[in-house]
Amino acid sequence: FHYPLLISISTRSWQMIMASKQEYGIPYTPLPSSQPSQTVIVLTPYRRHRRPSFLRSLRCSILFTAAILLLSAAAYFLYPSDPEINVSRIQLNHIRVLDSFKPTLDLSFSLTIKVRNRDVFSLDYDSLVVSIGYRGRELGLVKSRGGHLRARDSSYINATLELDGLEVVHDVIYLIGDLAKGVIPFDTIAQVKGDLGLLLFQIPIQGKVSCEVFVNINNQKISHQDCHRKVVEKADYMSPLWFCNAQ
Repeated sequence: FHYPLLISISTRSWQMIMASKQEYGIPYTPLPSSQPSQTVIVLTPYRRHRRPSFLRSLRCSILFTAAILLLSAAAYFLYPSDPEINVSRIQLNHIRVLDSFKPTLDLSFSLTIKVRNRDVFSLDYDSLVVSIGYRGRELGLVKSRGGHLRARDSSYINATLELDGLEVVHDVIYLIGDLAKGVIPFDTIAQVKGDLGLLLFQIPIQGKVSCEVFVNINNQKISHQDCHRKVVEKADYMSPLWFCNAQ
């Protein structure tokens, strides 16, 4: 068996061998003393700040406008408002004025009041109060029981207002003058109060309508009437439902 011969040659011995080869004319190629130098260039990442495009700005503007419109619509539909009250019918049953040292008045009116809930929540009203006055002074009133209105619902309430032998103390001179003309002006006011159920809160609301009624005492009919809703100041407080029930 033949085994390869391993020879360990030092660097100095190798140089001596190369020198002897050069002396004896043996060609050789010297090894490079060191590796060729390399130039390393480090490139840092560069981020270009691009300006937002026109389409992106337009899209953001459209989304912002849509959000504002949705919030406005939600506030419009959810914000509590007073019930709408209208006088659907007013009828004079009879009127009589007794001329004496102190005039007395017999009067009877029949009214039909329409109450409409404009909110998206239910409405519980306590009562409907109808009053009648003359020359800014209240002569009498009638009160009906309350009820319940669903969201966006309406209800018609009938009321009869009667005055029997009411002694007119104030404004006698005006009453005598109206009797001479044959027409007496009266003021009727219908008012409803209640609570609007909004989640866990009870919001007190009220509505009011005022009518000026001109009554002809000769033919016992209403010659003219003018009704308009009155603006009622909103309450600036809300009470929790559980607190109201605990009272």
